Amino acid sequence: MVKLLSISVNTTVSLAPRSFSHLKSKTCQSRTVCSVRNLFFYNTVSKCYYYFFLQKRSTDNAEVEVYSVKVDCKVASRFAHTVITSSALNKANSSQEVFFEVDLPKTAFITNFSMEIEGQTYTGEVKEKEKAKKQYQKAVSTGQTAGLVKASGRKMEKFTVSVNIAANSNVTFILTHEELLQRKLGQYEIMTRVKPKQLVQHFEIVADIYEPQGIAFLEAYGTFISNELLPLVEKTVSDKKAHISFCPTLDQQRKCLGCEGTLIDGDFFIKYDVNRAETIGDIQIVNGYFVHFFAPSDLPRVPKNVVFVIDRSGSMRGIKMKQTKDAMLAILNDLAEDDYFGIVLFDSSISTWKESLTKATKENVSEAQQFIQGITDLGTTNINDAVMKAVDMIMKGKRDKKVPERSVSMVILMTDGMPNSGESSVPQIQENVLLAMGGNMTLFCLGFGDDVDYSFLDVMSRQNKGLARRIYEGSDATVQLQGFYEEVASPLLSEVDLRYPDNLVNSLTTSHYKQLFNGSEIVVAGRLTDYSLDNFLVEVFAHGFEEDFIVKGQASAQEWDILYPEQEYIFGDYTERLWAYLTIQELLSKRETGTAEEKGNATAQALEMSLQYSFVTPLTSMVVTKPETDEEPEGPLIADKLTEDERQKAQRFGHFVPQLMSNAWTHSRISPTNFVDGDPHFMIELPEQEDALCFNIDDRPGTIFNLVRDQLAGILVNGQTIGDKKVAPDGKVNTYFGRFGIIHQGLGVRLEVTTHDITVSQDGKQAKLFWSDTTSLKGANMDLQVTKDRSLTVTLRDSVRFVVILHKVWKQHPYHQDYLGFYTLDSHLLSPSVHGLLGQFYHGVQFEVKDMRPGEVPEKPDATMLVKGQELTVTRGWQRDFRWDVKNGENIPCWFIHSNGNGLIDGNHTDYIMSGLFKTV
Repeated sequence: MVKLLSISVNTTVSLAPRSFSHLKSKTCQSRTVCSVRNLFFYNTVSKCYYYFFLQKRSTDNAEVEVYSVKVDCKVASRFAHTVITSSALNKANSSQEVFFEVDLPKTAFITNFSMEIEGQTYTGEVKEKEKAKKQYQKAVSTGQTAGLVKASGRKMEKFTVSVNIAANSNVTFILTHEELLQRKLGQYEIMTRVKPKQLVQHFEIVADIYEPQGIAFLEAYGTFISNELLPLVEKTVSDKKAHISFCPTLDQQRKCLGCEGTLIDGDFFIKYDVNRAETIGDIQIVNGYFVHFFAPSDLPRVPKNVVFVIDRSGSMRGIKMKQTKDAMLAILNDLAEDDYFGIVLFDSSISTWKESLTKATKENVSEAQQFIQGITDLGTTNINDAVMKAVDMIMKGKRDKKVPERSVSMVILMTDGMPNSGESSVPQIQENVLLAMGGNMTLFCLGFGDDVDYSFLDVMSRQNKGLARRIYEGSDATVQLQGFYEEVASPLLSEVDLRYPDNLVNSLTTSHYKQLFNGSEIVVAGRLTDYSLDNFLVEVFAHGFEEDFIVKGQASAQEWDILYPEQEYIFGDYTERLWAYLTIQELLSKRETGTAEEKGNATAQALEMSLQYSFVTPLTSMVVTKPETDEEPEGPLIADKLTEDERQKAQRFGHFVPQLMSNAWTHSRISPTNFVDGDPHFMIELPEQEDALCFNIDDRPGTIFNLVRDQLAGILVNGQTIGDKKVAPDGKVNTYFGRFGIIHQGLGVRLEVTTHDITVSQDGKQAKLFWSDTTSLKGANMDLQVTKDRSLTVTLRDSVRFVVILHKVWKQHPYHQDYLGFYTLDSHLLSPSVHGLLGQFYHGVQFEVKDMRPGEVPEKPDATMLVKGQELTVTRGWQRDFRWDVKNGENIPCWFIHSNGNGLIDGNHTDYIMSGLFKTV
């Protein structure tokens, strides 16, 4: 039995034996009929790649035991150095595959990875990404099991690696990453995601925090920690350091006495802040590098002038518009009375609440809220003119001296789409906005969902000294909007300029900031020209509420052995690494926003520093050479750092992102994915026999078929067919599935899925989701995830997952109309008694193919199949799998059973006709 063991730690560590070996590949000419053993293929321009699973056959039920997991995080002045170590033992009498999976913060850089196997260490090497890619492609071309190790989540990136372990052998994985903790809303946060999914003999989370400024407060807690586990969270906090640990024993991890289930399932948080007594901030000098943390306390807020630019185009219809309205109602309430604000709405046209900025009095705020409630969605997306209107309102307010002279101006753009009305050229819009703003205001862009052109918004924001933030579609989108506004709601200083002696300091990171907001922090790092220098002058100039903010002070080197005499410092070059970390981040930003020459120089410098300091960045990859095995050669494994575009693509396609040879994909292939799609075409994957079977069902439109019925699990899935709009000239009547009914009796869940919407009923309550939105609905027993106009993923608690794919057809098509496809994941979780047109095959079917011979079509040979005591004439053909490409699909070779699957399915196809969408007869 395959069991997935996972431990995540902002950082997620997952360890799992796998029943399938590595995917293998070989190539063939695109029109060649390949062997029955070839199960999956992917078209390219000149060749097709076939992939298939090799089933590991073992009668030994012993599993891989994860006996040790440790997360060790050490923070020196906000710079976090985290080491995740996990050890596992293969207790079986045959080799097993073990996975190691870690969720990393998006802002972190991997710096080291190694595997210790039978006394030998295999260490990763950071290389230029293009060189690593060539090494990877070379391995693929020779049939080796290379892998691109990358995936993404909302806040994290996933590192996944697997290795084959001999019988009675162990493996230790060690992963290190580093990041600068960012201060938000007055605190720093370290999050450790913990999901071992099994009891672990030695489980430990340890954090040591060293802050020379002194620790103002610290709290540690876990979402999974009950009253019984609470005493296990140990904290020792002194003036300048803290030690936190969580080390439950095996018995303390158990859900109940004698249970094998674990209580450890959730997120572990450490939140803290430091003392801020000095207005100059905290400057630390170590080994010739310095870092300056600036976040003065007790400053009065500066009034702000803010224009909210709100997308009301048709794509905002439904939940996105409702969430925007809800967030805006709360945000308007939080405006201070000395703020000035405006509201611009846009689709293909532009309209405003008022033509000029308005003071945020209670009466004006109330009137603006009524205006917000009346917004309706319509039309296309004219971003250029909307932002130009907002800029004009702010500039007019300044010219007319309507707004306070000492105030901060900003534009907050909220959109979910691409510019497709008015000026639609992205570079031209960016240029227009940059010229119009002229450094006089800041632009913040909030992009909704997976279809927004996030890179466009990101670059445009940074060009105008702001930032972009993705708003993930889900039930908490309103909270995300409000949370972002809270970060920028209270400016304390503007035009902040941090100055250091030119003759003593070089290689500075950014030292001029448009604004400093309450609860945030400015961090500047640099290199000293004289490594023996231990003090220099620091000056800060800025515009404050009523007068200029000017402070000066001396910076001096830190004596770490005096600050922490009883403990050797964790990594004394942290200031240098922090400087390198910040410098690389800024160079990566410049390669997106600068001139062509600046982009080239920034790319070269960022690459050089990434290699020098062994950081996995978007320009580098970590190459891990896995040990050779007797079963097959091993190729390199490559860990990448995702760009934002790559993250967006991964999130857009959800479970269906094609990752060539990716271990992340093989995780989802523990159980076969049987499906029905098209006219309607049924596909049965049989990994044990390294093949697939397929058949069609022909019947009149409107017929309801039972697809899945599991009485023990209480699950029922029926589907109703639809036909074309009218009969085609050739007289052929095509039928597709246009409606599905899904029931889980034990969870009290009922879903009706059509080509228009999804209706969810549970415990007498009903909700409706629309294909026009990317959205999610999460509950205690069920999660629904809709990817706009693409797919619906239904996850039932402790049970099977279903995916429904929407096929959109041109509305003016003379014959065809929209239809649905139905895919099952984790079908192994259903009982052995599961049945239905698809369900009867969830636990496999035995067959044998012989006497292959030419068929009517040369490329589709016939053969004789022995199945269920019968001999059937079958044809080698292909069916379309739309998991990766909803529009075109991918051809999958299969043995086609004629006559509505007669001889393969139990009984006749008419036996599966139901009287209603939620009926069993």
